[in-house]
Amino acid sequence: MTVPDDSATGADVLPVLRSLKELAELVERDEGLFVRWSRGPEADGETAASTDDLTGVSMPGLSANPLDVEPWWEDRSTELWVARRLYDYSHLPREKGPGVRPWVLFGRVAGRGPDNEPLVRDVEPVAWIDEDVIRQAEREVTERAARWGPLRRAR
Repeated sequence: MTVPDDSATGADVLPVLRSLKELAELVERDEGLFVRWSRGPEADGETAASTDDLTGVSMPGLSANPLDVEPWWEDRSTELWVARRLYDYSHLPREKGPGVRPWVLFGRVAGRGPDNEPLVRDVEPVAWIDEDVIRQAEREVTERAARWGPLRRAR
């Protein structure tokens, strides 16, 4: 992980994960991690709640996706697991606008959102995920033989 210089403040002082390997090692070491795509912990901290895009309803936590490896994944690569978790939501920066990027956090599940995603409270930011990690994830996934696309598929 790379830690920004000491002159940074707030969310900028979070370490930055620069590779799928670093993210996979973090996931293997710590349980209960989530990835969130947003403008960051400081922006999210103001509301501590996501809003359902379709209805405008405020939800009881922040939308996030779990990074814990599921038992059915068995002994497969953790790097491929986290690549899949990132790839599935890599459309969000394009859809949600400038400044939206992924970051890792600990949190307590307070409910489920309309897409069955966990809604987390008591958020503890852990690290930013560098843009290059997203490119690594895209390469890892597209190298697979099966047809596999992000969740936001063209109609």
